[in-house]
Amino acid sequence: MELIELEKEKYEDFVKNNKYKSHFLQSYTWGEFSKKEKKLNPYYVGLVDNDSVIATALLLEKKLPLGYSYFYCPRGFVLDFNDKKILTIMTNEVVKYIKSKKAIFLKIDPDIIKQSINYLGEKAETNYKEIFKNITGCGFKHLGFTKNFETMQPRYTFRIDLKQSLEEINEHFSKTTKQRINKAKKIGCEVVIGTEEDIDEFYHLMTLTEDRKDFVSFSKKYYQTQYKMLSKENMATLFLGKVDTEKVISNLSSDLEDVNKGIKSIDKENLSKSGKNKLKELEKRKENLDKEISKYKEYKEKYGKIITLNAHMIIKYGNKAWVLYAGNHNILTESYANYLTYYEHIKYCKEVGIEIYDQFGTIGDLSKNNPRLGLHEFKKKFGGDYVEFLGEFDYVCKPFMYFVFTKLVPFYRNIVRRKSKLEVENEVNRNK
Repeated sequence: MELIELEKEKYEDFVKNNKYKSHFLQSYTWGEFSKKEKKLNPYYVGLVDNDSVIATALLLEKKLPLGYSYFYCPRGFVLDFNDKKILTIMTNEVVKYIKSKKAIFLKIDPDIIKQSINYLGEKAETNYKEIFKNITGCGFKHLGFTKNFETMQPRYTFRIDLKQSLEEINEHFSKTTKQRINKAKKIGCEVVIGTEEDIDEFYHLMTLTEDRKDFVSFSKKYYQTQYKMLSKENMATLFLGKVDTEKVISNLSSDLEDVNKGIKSIDKENLSKSGKNKLKELEKRKENLDKEISKYKEYKEKYGKIITLNAHMIIKYGNKAWVLYAGNHNILTESYANYLTYYEHIKYCKEVGIEIYDQFGTIGDLSKNNPRLGLHEFKKKFGGDYVEFLGEFDYVCKPFMYFVFTKLVPFYRNIVRRKSKLEVENEVNRNK
């Protein structure tokens, strides 16, 4: 067996169709995108035996000062982690390969499931302990069972099994999710598949979400390049949740007409108790409809006839799909277009033969004061399995430099940041 660099066709054929694990972060296209936008050097290596590929890895190299580098194998290696022999040989060969490039360490975070809990709270059995032992037995150091988004990739996620019928999938949705999807449909929201021309709108919604949720997104160029490169390989699909203000106003006006007819039909002279209650209910409904119509007329005036409320980017690879990004507008959240957008890309993924739908990230710390708890509860409503992965492992090639890079450099950066912040605060105080 030997480790060699593979051409695209041979590499992709193994990774994309691997029965043990395939992930878009191990795809050839992701490596090329990482080179273009992340300034990482991709290496597509495979362990071969008599010209037959038995394991692969996308190795992303980050260049460091003094000629050093570190390597990251996102969600890799691509092999059966139960096979200790192959894992050991692959590890040894990859380590030998990266050492020749002055690597300080190699990071992997395989999407091996530690624990999975379904929508009923039932835990599925896994053999993670044996796999954990296999990985650490090869010389990898585990970095701990983190609870939030401290790692390169999410350690927790929700996954929906799309091998179920659509009726079964819908049945696992929460009651409020079903109601909100139906409300979005009734109001007149619709979901369409976007093109490269819609990236501007997508980026706008991502920046709104960034401001609201306090996270850092990427530049427009980053998203444009990513969509262009991945969609060319049929990996990226953009879903846009829209509302037609004129259609909504027309639907609401029709409802209002029915309510007004109902109010007129009531004999107000000799009202029974039930009649009074009915009249009160209709008048309240009329008041709410008047407000809704007025609101949509204002939005039409400000934003135009068609308003894009949601833009989600779905990544497909092998038998899986991931909700990589979801940007949402600040307005008309009560239309629940976001719920309908999720529902439509779940349906789409099932229709094109995807078997596993991954919502790409949630938390393990479910305490009430966790600011990400709302994100978790939203994703949970779609009835997927709550999945926990093993986490990150580092193989240290140069212990001293690893200590410098992972401990001293972050410590120094924190001191510089605190000093800069203090200087700014002192400057502000002097100018008061």
